[in-house]
Amino acid sequence: MSNHVDIEGSQDGAVPAPLRVAVVIGSTREGRFGTTIADWFVGRLRRHDTLEVEIVDTREVALSHSFGAVTDHPSRAEATETLTRADAFVVVTPEYNHSYPGALKNLIDEHHVEWQAKPVGFVSYGGISGGLRAVEHLRPVFAELHAVTIRDTVSFANPWRRFDDAGELADSSDAVTATKAMLKQLTWWGEALRAARAANPYGA
Repeated sequence: MSNHVDIEGSQDGAVPAPLRVAVVIGSTREGRFGTTIADWFVGRLRRHDTLEVEIVDTREVALSHSFGAVTDHPSRAEATETLTRADAFVVVTPEYNHSYPGALKNLIDEHHVEWQAKPVGFVSYGGISGGLRAVEHLRPVFAELHAVTIRDTVSFANPWRRFDDAGELADSSDAVTATKAMLKQLTWWGEALRAARAANPYGA
């Protein structure tokens, strides 16, 4: 069986362009586990030839709310271009004190039209809750920005006990199943909203 996400072609039989997915890494902490989670997830995405994946790492972006950062820094411009190109987003977020990281909020707040009329999926991690409380805080933020959040999520409770030193997931069956469900929804919304924006630009 093929590993790619099934996407129907257009009515004239043409194969649609790959869906551009920007994966946003939300944590900037020293020793963060977010890159291990993101690497595993991106590896799953890159098995699908119907998807193009780019990374936006908040730790590498100069945000105006960060000490000494300037809004015209090249890393900020690069992040903005990536978000603009994207047809869909996946946010990889930890849960800090029942919510999500401040740097992630800064990145979200410093952009607006880049999120509009696009779907947002979530991959979360944390303690026993698996970061789901952070996701629930993010949903109304993205709703305010006219984005569509995906119902199904991928979450990892106590992930540092599940991944080995090489970043491999010991028992991946539940995570793979959750990833497939989330990607199916993300792809549907990504294709539908891309076509809608092309036919009638959002907010025009």
